[in-house]
Parts: sequence; structure tokens; C-alpha cells
Amino acid sequence: MIVKSAEFICSNTQISKLPPPVKPEYAFIGRSNVGKSSLINMLTAKKGLAKTSQTPGKTQLINHFLINDNWYIVDLPGYGYARASKSKKADWDKFIHTYLDKRESLQCVMALIDSRLEPQKIDLEFCNWLGEKGLSFVLVFTKADKQSSVKTDQNIAKFKKALLATFDEVPDIFVTSSETHDGRDEILGFIGGINQGFVVPATFGSPLERG
Repeated sequence: MIVKSAEFICSNTQISKLPPPVKPEYAFIGRSNVGKSSLINMLTAKKGLAKTSQTPGKTQLINHFLINDNWYIVDLPGYGYARASKSKKADWDKFIHTYLDKRESLQCVMALIDSRLEPQKIDLEFCNWLGEKGLSFVLVFTKADKQSSVKTDQNIAKFKKALLATFDEVPDIFVTSSETHDGRDEILGFIGGINQGFVVPATFGSPLERG
């Protein structure tokens, strides 16, 4: 897939104000500081599209970016940021989970994992939640340029082993680097394949909050 255009559409704290669910959406989410904004900018080849920050937990909204006037990248708040208050975390969790569980046009969750780390409990718990909800997701390992490919492979193998404790099989895996653009063609090709089979939800126009 060639990305010809990428534009910011809106930021929201209310599910009811999201764009109409008539185009396929792909949600990008991971622990704070996993490199989500850099990955989005790399995929779209548009520096500064998603705001990068040295402050973890900066993204506190659901951000929609329209790609090729045809599909959305959805930038979700990071999870696991220690400085957020418990009430704020609870609000974020409800907000994120409602979007993921109820959004009719969501095609796949791109679960971002820092390839430099051994399996983290919070990442595994999130993947298990996706599995329990029956949501389609893939694993996107970030920052692969920061270490040797051997180390990356070792950490991915450990994560796969941990997931297989609760999953029958491991979802698709993409290894990426925002610096070297590794994984870009693979992810865009994966999204392009799903887009070809997208059908506008029959419930278009019904409020998300009903569930």
C-alpha cells in the first residue's frame, strides 16, 4: 500500500462524538513510552502527524487520522503510566475498553510491545483481555533498532511462550523500527488486505453507548 495522504481528523474523550463508523479503523495502543507516535508517523511518512513527547502518558484522547481518505489509524491513550491518578486511570480504562469493545468499524487492534523488554505483565493482561472479548489483534514489536536482532528474537520468543499459556495460537507478529522503517511495508500490506474485504456495518448510525 502507498500512503498518499494522512490527516488528523479529531480528538475525543467521548465515544459518542467519534466519526461515523463507515471506514475501517485500526487501533494503535501500548504501554506509555512504547514509541506509538513515532510508529504512526513512520507508517504514514508524515513527521509530526502524531505528536511525540518525552513525557509518557501524553496521549489522553482518542485521535483519529484519516489515511488515503479510506481508512483510519486510531491513536489510543497508553496504558500503565504510573503518574496518573487512580481515578484518571479508571476513566481511561473504561474509555479505551468501551471503544475497543463497541466500535463497529474497528478491524484490528495493533498491540504495541517494546521489543527491548522481557514479557511485561501489563502487556500480557491487555492481550488476554482482547482475547476474552474476541477482538482481532496483532503484536507489533517496536524499537527493534535499539538492540541486536538476536536479543529481539529472544524477547519475542519469550512473549509468545507467555501468551501460549492462555492462547491456542499466537496472533500475527510485526517487528518494527521507526528509525529504519522496518515493518512498514508489512503492516501497511496487512491493513490493505483487510481493507479490501471491509463492509460498512449494518448498524451504522446507532449510538455506541447502547452497549
